[in-house]
Amino acid sequence: MDNQSGAWLSARGRLSGVFPIVLDLKALLVVLVGEGEAVETRLALLDAAGAGRIELYSANPSQSLRERAGARLRGARPTPEVIGRAGLLLLAGLAEGEAAPLAAAGRQSGVLVNTEDRKALCDFHLPSVLRRGELLVSVSTGGRVPGLARRLRIYLEGVFGPEWTDRLEEVAARREDWRSEGLDGSEVGRRTDAYVEEKGWLR
Repeated sequence: MDNQSGAWLSARGRLSGVFPIVLDLKALLVVLVGEGEAVETRLALLDAAGAGRIELYSANPSQSLRERAGARLRGARPTPEVIGRAGLLLLAGLAEGEAAPLAAAGRQSGVLVNTEDRKALCDFHLPSVLRRGELLVSVSTGGRVPGLARRLRIYLEGVFGPEWTDRLEEVAARREDWRSEGLDGSEVGRRTDAYVEEKGWLR
C-alpha cells in the first residue's frame, strides 16, 4: 500500500470511530441478558466463537434456550456485582426502558456493552460473520445498517465456500515449514502471497 492510500484509509477510519479487533473469548467472562429468539441467537454466536465463560440471564427462557444454556442460565437478571466482573455485557430482546439501565450499569463499571439494535447503547458492534474453520470473514456497517452487513455476508458465502477450511490449514502448514527454515516474517508473507497466487484461489 502506498502512503497516499494509507492516508486515505486512515482518514476514512477516523470518520467512523470504529476500531476492528478479534477477541479471544476463551477466558473472558461474557454476561448475556435477554429474552426470546434474540438472546438464543446471541448464545449460539458465542458458542460458535468458542466463548469459554458465559453467564446467561433470562426472565422467561424457552425450553430450547434452557437446554442450550444448561448450567450457564443463572436467573432472570444480573446483579450490579455480576455486571461489574464481566468482560463483555450483551443485551438482546429487551425493551429500551430495561436495556438502558443495564447498559448504564455496565458502562459505569467499565464493561464493554452491546445492545441489539440500540446503537446509542453500544460500545461495540457485532459484525455479520462468515466462518470457514479458523478463517473468519466479518462485515460491519458500524451498527448503522445491520441488514446490509448480513446481505454482504451472504454474498461472501458464495465467494468463500467450505473449501476454504482446508485451504487455510494447507497454507498454515506451509507457513510453519517456512518458519522452521528460519525465514523472517516478510519472506513468509511473500511466499504466502505467491502460494495463493499459484493456486489461483482468488481469481
